[in-house]
Amino acid sequence: MHIAAKLAIVALIALLFTALPGGDGALNVLLVLLTIAFFTAIAVTGYRLHRQYRFELDSLPERQRGILYGSIGLAFLTFCATRQMFDAGGAGAVAWLALLGLCSYGLYWVWTQYRSYG
Repeated sequence: MHIAAKLAIVALIALLFTALPGGDGALNVLLVLLTIAFFTAIAVTGYRLHRQYRFELDSLPERQRGILYGSIGLAFLTFCATRQMFDAGGAGAVAWLALLGLCSYGLYWVWTQYRSYG
């Protein structure tokens, strides 16, 4: 199947959601289900990674472990507050990006520190 045909199918589905009565409600339900599936996949992946690397996590120095778990927790809270932050306007969106950037840097810093010991 060519890319143009796949694009046409996606466009047709989008048209159905916008043109049919009740399509807006159905689209909201679909988006909520996709969001739940996305966060469930992240949670399952995080759980599996924690079980797989439990020894390495426990052997991290206390400071690095605190930054790691703090970054993960801040990212979780930032994702939970996405709607409120975006409703606050441009400053909220900039703060949202800054918080996620800070979380990413914290995770990167812990990873580089862990890799420098080995």
